[in-house]
Amino acid sequence: MANLVVKTDVEYDSINHQKTDIYYDGDVKQAKGAIIDIHGGGWFRGNKSKDADSSKRFVELGYLVVTPAYRITPVAYYPAPLEDMDHLFEWLKNSDLPFDHDHIGAFGSSAGGNMVVELAIKYGIPIVSLSGILDIDDWLGKHQDVVAAEGDTSGFNATASANINQTGANDPFYKWFVTNYFNGRTDQYEAATPYHRVTDQTGTMYLANSLNEFVPNSGVLMMAKTLSDHQIPYTTRMLTGSRHAKGYLDDVWDDVAAFFNRTV
Repeated sequence: MANLVVKTDVEYDSINHQKTDIYYDGDVKQAKGAIIDIHGGGWFRGNKSKDADSSKRFVELGYLVVTPAYRITPVAYYPAPLEDMDHLFEWLKNSDLPFDHDHIGAFGSSAGGNMVVELAIKYGIPIVSLSGILDIDDWLGKHQDVVAAEGDTSGFNATASANINQTGANDPFYKWFVTNYFNGRTDQYEAATPYHRVTDQTGTMYLANSLNEFVPNSGVLMMAKTLSDHQIPYTTRMLTGSRHAKGYLDDVWDDVAAFFNRTV
């Protein structure tokens, strides 16, 4: 077992005063690499403590882990969370934290799964995305008749991530939180859809989704096609049932560990 060291609320962005938690093995002089672990929550809820469980599991695999907070609505809207992750990545690369700085990967679920894909596109790092929000413009264009509805989200912060949005598709709520991210700016949908910006330098990806879950699997399929077009290696995993994101983490954990062992 690792000698777990946890440092909480370390500021990584002095402008917007965003903070991250850091997890590592205190008995190891230098971790073999770093994993950025980005929580989900539809860009309007959630916090970094939600991913303490997965962060600790990555430490057991030999990584140093940074688990950041980022700006969410209504404080800020797209692209603010992505800008925060740019600041985090720069801060991490320039930090004196005890890990091999040539080896960085990222893990995220749901909205966090979207954000790690953005890191792969911008910085060429390997990522794992569980139920990432990857199909924005096409899905919204095909679901104009769906009436967005917020629903009851009052118990989110008292509920484990693995138990949230586990009952299958909910198009009214899905449309509500995706459009909420843009605060009425419909002209931003295409720019925010990651597969439009894949290049030959994009990082390798592990993309998972359930077949009948909250997040439509069209995003994984479109991303896989685009990665193929650019000859970027990737792995997909489609699971039966309606489990969302960290709801199936145990099922894919061996895959995730093996993927990062190969790529980070």
